[in-house]
Amino acid sequence: MKLNLLCVSVFVLCLVGCGTKNRVLQSAVVVKPVQILGARDTVVHEVKLTLDSPTLVIEPAVDISPIGQQFLERTLTPEEKVQEQKRMGIHKGADWASAIHYDLRKPNFVIIHHTSQNSTAQTIRTFQVEHSKVSSHYVIGRDGQLVQMLNDYERGWHAGRSKWGQITDMNSMSIGIELDNNGREPFPDLQINSLLNLLDTLKTKYTIPHTNFIGHADIAPNRKDDPNVFFPWKLLAERGFGVWYDESFLVQPPFNFNPIDALKIIGYDVSNEAAAIRAFKRKFIIKEVNGILTDYDKTVLYNVYKRYY
Repeated sequence: MKLNLLCVSVFVLCLVGCGTKNRVLQSAVVVKPVQILGARDTVVHEVKLTLDSPTLVIEPAVDISPIGQQFLERTLTPEEKVQEQKRMGIHKGADWASAIHYDLRKPNFVIIHHTSQNSTAQTIRTFQVEHSKVSSHYVIGRDGQLVQMLNDYERGWHAGRSKWGQITDMNSMSIGIELDNNGREPFPDLQINSLLNLLDTLKTKYTIPHTNFIGHADIAPNRKDDPNVFFPWKLLAERGFGVWYDESFLVQPPFNFNPIDALKIIGYDVSNEAAAIRAFKRKFIIKEVNGILTDYDKTVLYNVYKRYY
């Protein structure tokens, strides 16, 4: 009996040990009570607990599947979705050695939209409800109010099914700007001035080429018409945002000029030629927006093509 008590005492002293109270326990299942979704006394695995921790529990792992199921059934917040994406981006079969040279995505395009809604508040609300599945980095009101809704480095959901040149995921490369406009009205000067100030900041900050300031209809001609025909593309081009033709030097294109090829080189998706032509005419011709290129339209297209591309 004395021998048994002596063995137990020696065993306890080995666990506690003098000067080893900060030693990490490695051979047992270590769990710690925490609060998850308001439920106390739930246990989750923790990697490093010391022997003197007041919450140390040595016991078989507890099944927390009901709590996990409750978490999965709850709608995740945007922040939680990002954290889940980061977690999924870790390959469990690899050793981890963190690099120090990296950054977030760099925007290289700016896509301009009109909201097709009736107020800035309505648009903001649209971007904040779960079922809409749409968002943009900035919203600019008719009075020039500038509202930022996403960090520039985050991927917004504003471009949808789109294509520009060989790029088919414009959301991953662009900043979206929504102008409060129902789609049938001019854009007030206060709104355009606010837009120009923002574009100047974005162009300088991210070194965005002047040809990469485009409209939603440019990248989705089959389904979108924004910004509408009242949008001042000429003014923007004069300020270094986007392209415009030289009105003083319009000449007939050569005999072998192929307008559809020119549209494709500029960036338009020409799988539906009529839709691509309409998008071009809505932007540069403004009147008679249809799917037919007149001789005058071809001179404008040729000028834009030769001048910038």
